Amino acid sequence: MKRKYFLVVLFLVLAMFLSGCGSSGIVTPATDEAKIKSVINEFCLAINDQDWSKAKSYCVYGSEEYYKACYIEDMFNTYHLYCNLVTINFYIDIYNVNIYGNYSEVYGYLTMGMSACGQFYSDSGYFWQYLQKVGNTWKIYE
Repeated sequence: MKRKYFLVVLFLVLAMFLSGCGSSGIVTPATDEAKIKSVINEFCLAINDQDWSKAKSYCVYGSEEYYKACYIEDMFNTYHLYCNLVTINFYIDIYNVNIYGNYSEVYGYLTMGMSACGQFYSDSGYFWQYLQKVGNTWKIYE
């Protein structure tokens, strides 16, 4: 009889142990590298969606990258005066993230395309992106 109880308890313990090997539902905090990648990807999505205030919110206010976002917004709005359909596509493939305390540098490949009035402009190339930790969030500054 004791053997049956022992096997039942052993089975239950084993079942609980194995069920813990899957997703536990516990959310772990994102690493700084994951946060940095997320900021850059969300910045690109905001540009693609023409959500200019959101795109600028991922940048350090008054930084070089902030003013680049303003420039893209102005360019988009100027084309939109003459063309019904203006599209922008930013895509970044991140290769490497280096973190130095509250600063980070990201190396990757950027592909950008814009179409307006039947014309298409595209550019691509390798880039370095620099971020600064402001409070608990990472922001692009150059």
